[in-house]
Amino acid sequence: MTPSAPALRRPAGGELRRSIRVPEGGRLLRRLFVFLGPGYLVATGYMDPGNWATALAGGSKFGTALLFVAVLSSLMAMVLQSLSARLGVGAGLDLAQACRAHTSPGVAVCLWLLAEAGIFATDLAEVIGTAIGLQLLFGLPLALGILVTTLDTFLVLGFERLGFRKIELFVVAMLGLIGFSFAAQLVLARPDLGEVARGLVPSRAFFTNPEMLYLGLGILGATVMPHNLFLHSFVVQTRAVGVSLAEKREAIRFAVIDSALALLFALLINGAILVLAASVFHAHGHTGVAELGEAHRLIAPLLGEPVAAKLFAVALIACGLNSTVTATLAGQIVMEGFIRLRMSPAKRRLITRAIAIAPAIAVTLYAGETATARLLVLSQVALSLTLPFAVVPLVLFTARRDVMGALVAPRRTTALAALIGALIVALNMKLIWDALAG
Repeated sequence: MTPSAPALRRPAGGELRRSIRVPEGGRLLRRLFVFLGPGYLVATGYMDPGNWATALAGGSKFGTALLFVAVLSSLMAMVLQSLSARLGVGAGLDLAQACRAHTSPGVAVCLWLLAEAGIFATDLAEVIGTAIGLQLLFGLPLALGILVTTLDTFLVLGFERLGFRKIELFVVAMLGLIGFSFAAQLVLARPDLGEVARGLVPSRAFFTNPEMLYLGLGILGATVMPHNLFLHSFVVQTRAVGVSLAEKREAIRFAVIDSALALLFALLINGAILVLAASVFHAHGHTGVAELGEAHRLIAPLLGEPVAAKLFAVALIACGLNSTVTATLAGQIVMEGFIRLRMSPAKRRLITRAIAIAPAIAVTLYAGETATARLLVLSQVALSLTLPFAVVPLVLFTARRDVMGALVAPRRTTALAALIGALIVALNMKLIWDALAG
């Protein structure tokens, strides 16, 4: 017999739930402003080093031809994140709690272990990305930079003592820094706007060139992060939404607007990386750039401005710091929602980071720094393996009236999300097969 949903509503950060007051009545924009924030925590996962690597590879190899894939990926992500927000507001459960409440204990344990594996893979990508950023900006050896990343535990410890709104403000500030860095680099690169516009339309070569199709699938497969679906379904519950159906419908609408705006910003960043690679590398004949370190090495001499390389490194570090906060929170949600185990965020961070840095340091010391880039790719493959086990339950739960009540997802939305989920799963399976086949 599975536990009932109401019994699961207390754990998993109960002190954060309904911690942000929603004004009653008043202007619509004032109420909307209160709901802005959770989407930007989610958007962080759409700008991780895996996304950077695929966007750099696609832009350097094929110019702006794959820009439409980044747009399509973001639109698909918006649909799935809207379901995640609907689950949190409508059912009062995050995805981890819903899995525990509405599946058998054995299935719930399997889903929990897979979710944890996805979070460890996410943290591995953060470790490598942040360490590369520290190496590029300060010249730290990669192995030392990986060890330095453990200090971000103090960042998590500091936020543990602050309100949730402060976490959101920090993430938004880091996103602003990332946005400024790439905007400045694009100004220096002066991309051809005509080429950018043509990249928004699928070309015939995409369907006839196997390598272009492969890179396009890589961009699509690296977009949706499983931990974001758990995270979003929880963070929307930090708003003290009223109990009436009308208030919940409004909260869902505002949460969807918030996530759509945030993912639009993530699209602009990912698009900027691809356009930058097209303008700087592809246009100058460097069509094989895929590693972050190589991109940093080439960007300054090709643009003629040393500051461009510094901005690239700063954006990478800011991305790592953001991911530190959001991945730790997602880890808390998964652990408490599935097994009701409460742990200090800082302690959770130390454990997760210790697991992540061990393989990163071992690979760096044994096989050299270039092998670390392959480890980054492997982390994305691991995420691909765990993704279906978050997407499928989300689509199923939000389509069930016994879970969602009157706020069940519209059938058209469910059908679209199911199609998106099937496509993502199929593309990720292809990527995994290709990776295993070499």
